[in-house]
Amino acid sequence: MHGLTREEENLYVRDGYIIRKGLLSAEEVAGFRDRARKQLEEETGAGAVMAKGDKEGKTTLLKMWTRAEDDQYGLLARDERMVELAGDAIGKPVYLYSHKMTMKQPNEGGAWEWHQDFGYWYNYGCLAPEMMSIYVALDRATRENGCLQVLKGSHKLGRLNHIRENDQTNVEQEHLEAALKRYEHIYVEMEAGDALVFDGNLLHRSDANRSDTYRWGYICSYNAVENAPFKRVRDYGNYEELKKVPAGSFRKAS
Repeated sequence: MHGLTREEENLYVRDGYIIRKGLLSAEEVAGFRDRARKQLEEETGAGAVMAKGDKEGKTTLLKMWTRAEDDQYGLLARDERMVELAGDAIGKPVYLYSHKMTMKQPNEGGAWEWHQDFGYWYNYGCLAPEMMSIYVALDRATRENGCLQVLKGSHKLGRLNHIRENDQTNVEQEHLEAALKRYEHIYVEMEAGDALVFDGNLLHRSDANRSDTYRWGYICSYNAVENAPFKRVRDYGNYEELKKVPAGSFRKAS
């Protein structure tokens, strides 16, 4: 069994997230990370990776895939451990909405402001908040290198209004200030291979990487099949059958 335990289910409903320690083994995460680091840094040099800026002018590198192919990224997105966690969190059959790599380089990776993922997914034709994400830490994530932060239980607010600022979509300031007073602010420090499983309405952010270490993370987002977009706005996120693969299949990708 790879899905949520009964205790995790209760925590997820209460807090809007759970941390699954060691979702990937040390060997699995090292192999995935090292191959990704080589491939994506080459693509960055070739201009095939996006750069998202923050208010200070620092940038986070971002690579998004529109489909789950038979490479290591697509196979991890379809890994039975990931899919079963997502299915239990949503409580319905799911498909892969998107998957991406966020790359905070040493002393450079920028901040992400407070937002809900469903805050903008809603605008892409997804009516219901039956959506969630799994963030897999590929490096040790700390306060110093810009780990994720969450407002514990803030998913219960439902979808808040968001505005476009710089290269980001952020929650409106007035409601954010009220939420910051009401909900506990948690820094989600993680070891490489740990996974944060979180609701699409959970308020979250991250600071800039002010350390000399990498802070890379691989993020898979899932949607209920019945909640597929009613209109086509993006090249990603539209329903495609999810073909689950056995745990660790990504290690055999060419």
